[in-house]
Amino acid sequence: MAKITIHTLREKKAKGEKITFLTAYDYPFAILEQKAGIDVVLVGDSMGMVVLGYNSTLPVTMDLMIPHVKAVRLGAPDAYLVGDMPYMSYQISKTEAIRNAGRFMAEGACDAVKLEGGREMAETVRALTDATVPVMAHIGLTPQAAAQLGGFKAQGRDIKTAQRLIEDAEILEQAGVSSILMEGVPAELAEIITKRSSVPTFGIGAGPHCDGQVLVIHDMIGMFDRYTPKFVKRYREIGNQIVEALEEFKKDVKEGNFPAKEHCYSMPAEVAEELKRIYK
Repeated sequence: MAKITIHTLREKKAKGEKITFLTAYDYPFAILEQKAGIDVVLVGDSMGMVVLGYNSTLPVTMDLMIPHVKAVRLGAPDAYLVGDMPYMSYQISKTEAIRNAGRFMAEGACDAVKLEGGREMAETVRALTDATVPVMAHIGLTPQAAAQLGGFKAQGRDIKTAQRLIEDAEILEQAGVSSILMEGVPAELAEIITKRSSVPTFGIGAGPHCDGQVLVIHDMIGMFDRYTPKFVKRYREIGNQIVEALEEFKKDVKEGNFPAKEHCYSMPAEVAEELKRIYK
């Protein structure tokens, strides 16, 4: 797998070749995604929910994110790696945004950072791109603003909010974003934004017309069952398979079937006999 860069993603958009995009939070999953040839890997603040068990993404901090980004980069050296800017790591000031985004780039070897928000983030995007940090915009359903949005609800379903999202995408592109992620928006709206955009677009619950598709890895393989969004396709039920393996292990241990002889180290018979003689 050749190293994926922003030029690779732009070429795929120009050719109409769909882009693959998943989250990863650790080295083992990153290795698997590298082997599968996934183009874009996001170390998302969704880690707070699917890995750490929080009720939202809000408690996630930069100090929590950085070790996970480092691990994912080691496992997926060729993917286009995106670090997800946590809540309040970029909203306070442009200076704070640059400092924190710089950590993703310098410490985590990211190819870009992602931040949530529309036109209100344009000046922050300009500051980051001026500081040589590529930015992926995230519009539509923005989980960090769930309280303001009234929950995890689809966005852009009426003419007014749909037009605002189209305008947001244009403003953010003018501000310098290198790609746009749309979450929880109607497919018809995502198609319009994708056609009007010169940068790659990605959808999560945004229909089939985006340049690429993204899912949370734990959702798609059945390892997070607190709830499953409408837009998730379960490709496997790995969680159930893991539980079955654990139950089988428990049964084997209780019944004395594990460890068997083939799982044990041996010593010369004379040494064993001598030990028995000494410690009888």
